[in-house]
Amino acid sequence: MPLPKKVTAKKTNTKPRTPRKKKVSKSKFSAKFKVVLIIIALLVLSPFYYGKVIKTVVSTSRWFRDLFVFDEYPHYEKFGIRIPRKFYVHGIDVSYYQGKIDWEKVSMMDYNGIKISFAFIKATEGVTLVDSYFQRNWRESKKNEVIRGAYHYFKPKKSGLWQARFFLQTVKMESGDLPPVIDIEETAGLSKNELIPNIQDFLNEIEKKTKIKPIIYTGYQFYKDNLKGEFDDYPLWVAHYYQPKLKFKKETRWEFWQHADNANIDGINHKVDMNVFNGQEEDLSALLIQNSK
Repeated sequence: MPLPKKVTAKKTNTKPRTPRKKKVSKSKFSAKFKVVLIIIALLVLSPFYYGKVIKTVVSTSRWFRDLFVFDEYPHYEKFGIRIPRKFYVHGIDVSYYQGKIDWEKVSMMDYNGIKISFAFIKATEGVTLVDSYFQRNWRESKKNEVIRGAYHYFKPKKSGLWQARFFLQTVKMESGDLPPVIDIEETAGLSKNELIPNIQDFLNEIEKKTKIKPIIYTGYQFYKDNLKGEFDDYPLWVAHYYQPKLKFKKETRWEFWQHADNANIDGINHKVDMNVFNGQEEDLSALLIQNSK
């Protein structure tokens, strides 16, 4: 039986067709480009855009400055003030002027590592006046773990002895509180020879009844003019505003510095005095009342 002939397919030189690329219309491309340009222009001209850019630039510049440029008196936006460097324990002092304070918010405030560790609270003035917010501030500050201290505004023409007794009747100090404070800001026309013994009467009565050495608060210039060299054994708290450094000589020992009177503090609706402690947290702990009656 004859074998069938092999059928071979003819080779062709035709190549497979590739789909043609669609030409993009120049008019469509230019329209899209115009839309992008319009969006960019709107963003650049927008106040919102400029606001974001400015905020970013300011934040970056402050970060760069704090990191690479030594600034001994930097501005802290959250507090709204400049705060001197090289101090690690910060606090405030308050009175009825600050109104009703949300002490929980005060205790929670923490900005760039700065928080409110302590508060001096006005208690009394003269021999009759009790600060209207003292009891609330005294209670709520401790409840929210802010170290508290009470101060008395001294009236030079009133008996120092009776002012001390009035203060002690009002304030019930406990372990963990700051020592009591006498706030001396005026002479009321008294000579130094009249003023100093009256202050000493106040200090002696407080020490006698509490076994605690009180803190003396006063202004920088008032201290130089009236108190320097008189009460060197007592802890000193001095007011000296808007300065990068407290301009005392090295031999002048001080514990607290009230460096600003216009700070913004969370939970307080009015401007507040801002203070630093001259030491570390353990130094502050050593200053606190260790036991009380």
